[in-house]
Amino acid sequence: MEQPHILLFVLVGFIAQIIDGSLGMAYGVSSNALLLTLGVPPAAASASVHTSEVFTTLVSGLSHLKLGNVDKSLVKKLAIPGVLGGILGAYIISNIDSSLLKPIISIYLLIMGVRILIKAFQGVKVRDPDSFKPLPMGILGLVGGFCDAAGGGGWGPIVTTTLLSQGSTPRKTIGSVNLSEFFVTLAEAVTFVITIGLVHWTVIIGLLIGGMVAAPLGAFFTQRISIKPMMILVGTLIILLNVRTLLHLWGML
Repeated sequence: MEQPHILLFVLVGFIAQIIDGSLGMAYGVSSNALLLTLGVPPAAASASVHTSEVFTTLVSGLSHLKLGNVDKSLVKKLAIPGVLGGILGAYIISNIDSSLLKPIISIYLLIMGVRILIKAFQGVKVRDPDSFKPLPMGILGLVGGFCDAAGGGGWGPIVTTTLLSQGSTPRKTIGSVNLSEFFVTLAEAVTFVITIGLVHWTVIIGLLIGGMVAAPLGAFFTQRISIKPMMILVGTLIILLNVRTLLHLWGML
């Protein structure tokens, strides 16, 4: 199959980062789905996405930091366990078939998406991120990092979705999760380079260009969208993505 033009990969990176920067999730999920549609092999798509995410998450995280969307204490609680989970997940997926993880993660995310929609329409009770206990936060970061690497994406959907479903402030949560994702993605990318190397530089460069252009726009949109519409968008996105994933895994799509 002929390699698509680099501008298509730029468009993929732009769309995926607008979604991730605005809603705090789904860069890996959306970009992987679009790359596979363009005919990029699964292994090459996953490696390319994680490599490009190192740069896009840096730009996105710094944009959120500049706009005041970040809670530094929340970043510290998520980043360290997230890095450990990401390294473990990247190592395992490089050596073991992780397809069994996908339906489990998708069902969990589907439930979280429904919870977010219910809370959006019932009214959001905002909590201070500092009120969360260190142990659950550490576990959330560890699981999020592991699933992000082993499942080909999932840091934002798992971490952001869980925090929002518990009542955390959407703007601060999305900004903090985006910034902490940089450290997690960097650890994953280094692990992938060591274990399987890098391929498809055209894909990586295209994703980088599109993602870095879109990153400041995503942070801007986060600051402008009010709580209820943001929660509805996040919940709907998670439900649609994971219904699609489950239908595909069960051979119904």
